[in-house]
Amino acid sequence: MYLKHLSLTNFRSLTRLDIELPRRETPPKNGGVVLLVGENAQGKTSVLEAIYFLAAFTSFQTHVDRQIVNFHEAKNPLAVTRLVADYQRGKIKHRLEARLILEPTGVNGQRLRKEVLLDGAKKHVSDIMGHFNAVIFVPQMSQIIEGGPDERRRYLNLALAQAVPAYARALSEYNQALTQRNALLKALSERGGNSDQLQVWDETLVKLGAQIILWRIQAVQEIERFASRIHHELTRGNEVLRLAYEPAFDPLPKPEMQLGLKLDTPIDRSSLELDEIQKGFLARLKAIRSEEIARGVTTIGPHRDDLRFIINKADVSDYGSRGQLRTTLLALKLAEVEWMKERTGEWPVILLDEVMAELDVHRRADLLKYASKSEQVLFTTTDTKLFTPEFVEQSQIWDVSGGVVQPRK
Repeated sequence: MYLKHLSLTNFRSLTRLDIELPRRETPPKNGGVVLLVGENAQGKTSVLEAIYFLAAFTSFQTHVDRQIVNFHEAKNPLAVTRLVADYQRGKIKHRLEARLILEPTGVNGQRLRKEVLLDGAKKHVSDIMGHFNAVIFVPQMSQIIEGGPDERRRYLNLALAQAVPAYARALSEYNQALTQRNALLKALSERGGNSDQLQVWDETLVKLGAQIILWRIQAVQEIERFASRIHHELTRGNEVLRLAYEPAFDPLPKPEMQLGLKLDTPIDRSSLELDEIQKGFLARLKAIRSEEIARGVTTIGPHRDDLRFIINKADVSDYGSRGQLRTTLLALKLAEVEWMKERTGEWPVILLDEVMAELDVHRRADLLKYASKSEQVLFTTTDTKLFTPEFVEQSQIWDVSGGVVQPRK
């Protein structure tokens, strides 16, 4: 998979961009590498953000789509931000388009409407996720490790939505059912009523939630296989990385009288079947129904899952050094690239934002080695001296200044 042409209109500071992108086989350049070079706050990151938006239909910078609409354009009563990608997946060419439309509503109000089109046909976002794949790596993504469980769930959701075609829709429907169930729990808590009303939402939550849990079990196990190997190489064999998936409803029964397992105890859930998870999940919801009514909220399910990163039997978020955090994140993102390739059969576009400045000389060399496997890679940097002269010579240089992107002659 590779991106052939990118067109942006009113995306952040980039009021207009139309540019062709190289790929690995393009002579005389070999590697399909683009270096976006410029000072800070000139628009380099916005190019990567736009490409990633076309893969995930959300920004890694903000949870609010409205913020990516060009500031000056957003002052107009009707504002349109448009992103168009011409790309090739396998041997087939496609065009993917996303429109963010700020339109007037009420008195001096505006609402945002999002439209997505694949090859000219309008689609629902959850049906188009994963058609174009990209993996983004920015230093602030250390929040995946250092932040709360919601950051790690978001990481899992964005990765799985690109690699598992049905995941995005299942997650969307699960969240809708969760909202309805929570509303009913709150009503039962405040006003009382027949708790059997929960049965229909329990069944919907279990059907969708069990499938999400199973997909996450499989994905974490697969990503761990790549991440552990890569991390072992990055640390020259000195550290062992494990990924520990912690579902809020654990379908794996614990041994009798055992309250918990040691942090470094590997847990193998790979043999679990979907119906087994569904039955256990439904039974658990029934068992804690009175507790959940009292609290007015659903307390178990994939909306409360977590993921932990363990190095040499210690939790990285609690005990890891800055160097270990960076190396773990690098291993995780490189593993995501290889996992996505294995899952989809296509290399994702790799997007790396000011990463080289965060790494030591050895990690830079390791990163360039792994990145060179892919069909297309985009780096942002303020200084090309962070790259080897040979790497720079084999790359296309784009100068970025004041929201204008120009290929260097």
